[in-house]
Amino acid sequence: MYEIDPERNDLVEEFLDRPFGHHSGDLQRVLNVLRGGPVKDRYVLICTKPHREWVLGQLSGVRGEPVRVLAGHVYRSAGDAERAVFKLRWEQHTGRKI
Repeated sequence: MYEIDPERNDLVEEFLDRPFGHHSGDLQRVLNVLRGGPVKDRYVLICTKPHREWVLGQLSGVRGEPVRVLAGHVYRSAGDAERAVFKLRWEQHTGRKI
């Protein structure tokens, strides 16, 4: 499995500048790691108002259990929501805050 280099701030900046669309090969490998792996405690986005509002949730890892909605994490754009999840997943995997 690909190991994320926590020193690759260039990849962090690339994602924060452009969370959607084509990414470099290195960033795509990072995203594959961040978006894969165990389901338990994985951060997810829940669209509560189509094209207008997203909230942050966390999966339990148990089939049939509802997603835990995390209070205080409401986003008004898909880009802001994706950036927030990227930062949380980066910290989970690397132990470093962005």
